[in-house]
Amino acid sequence: MKHQRGGQRECYAQVESRPNPLSTAANLPFVPHWKRALDASLIILAAPAWVPLMVGIGAGIKLLSPGPALFRQERVGFRGQRFMCFKFRTMHSGANTAAHEKHLAELIKTNRPMTKLDGQDPRLIPLARIVRSTGLDELPQLFNVLRGEMSLVGPRPCTPSEYDAYTAEQQKRTDTLPGLTGLWQVSGKNRTTFNEMVELDVRYLKTMSFRGDLAILFRTPMVLLEQLTETLFQGKAKAKPSPEALPVQIRHSPAHDASHGRLPERNSPFTELLGK
Repeated sequence: MKHQRGGQRECYAQVESRPNPLSTAANLPFVPHWKRALDASLIILAAPAWVPLMVGIGAGIKLLSPGPALFRQERVGFRGQRFMCFKFRTMHSGANTAAHEKHLAELIKTNRPMTKLDGQDPRLIPLARIVRSTGLDELPQLFNVLRGEMSLVGPRPCTPSEYDAYTAEQQKRTDTLPGLTGLWQVSGKNRTTFNEMVELDVRYLKTMSFRGDLAILFRTPMVLLEQLTETLFQGKAKAKPSPEALPVQIRHSPAHDASHGRLPERNSPFTELLGK
C-alpha cells in the first residue's frame, strides 16, 4: 500500500484505504472517500449563503454580549480522537459549563429524554435560545468539517467526560466522523433518550451511504424549523398569566394547557428516514 506523506494526511489515507468494516472480521471503522468529497463540495457550493450569515451572527453576538463571538470546546471525534470544536458563543463570557455536564450525566443515568437547559438557563445571552434552536450556533463547525475533524452528517460529537462514561458498546458511535446533523438529530433529538440516541447512531453506521447522507441533509432544515416553532411556542406560553390570575371559567382551556407545556404527542423517533 502506497503511503502519503505528511502527518494527519497520512493517517486519513491509511484509514480510508481499508475495505468496508461491515464486511471484515476485524470490523475496523473507516471514513469513505465519497463522504469527504460530499462535505467539501456542499460547503463550497453553499459558501455564498453561509459566509455572510456567519459574519452577521458573529457581529450580532459582539453587540449583544461582551466577549469573543466564537466558543471553543474539546470534543471527542473519530475513533476517540480529541479536537477543538467551534461554535458561536451563546452564553455570557466565563460561564461555568459544570451545570450542563451535570445535567447531561443525569440524563444518561436516568435515560430520560435529552432536553436542554435553555428554557431555564440564566447563562444564555439575549436571543441565544433562537440561535440554538435553529442550529445556527453550530455553523462554525463547518471549519471543523473542512479540517477533516467532522462531517456534515454523523453522530453528535461528545465531550471527553461523556466519552469516559461510555461503555465499550456506546463508544462504537465514534467509529465515524461526528457531524453537524445526523440520523438522531432528524429523528426526534430532544424527545429521545440517551440509549435511543446511541441506537440511532449505530444504525446510521450500519446503513451509511451517499444517498442516506443526502436524505438526512434534506430533512434537516424542516427539523430546525420545527424546533424554532416549538421554542417560540414555549416562550409565548411562559408569557401567559399564571393560573391564579385567570378567571375560573377558563382555567382548563386549551390555552391554559399549552401554558403548562402539554404539547401534542410526536411520532416515534425511529422513523424509516432512509427507507431501510
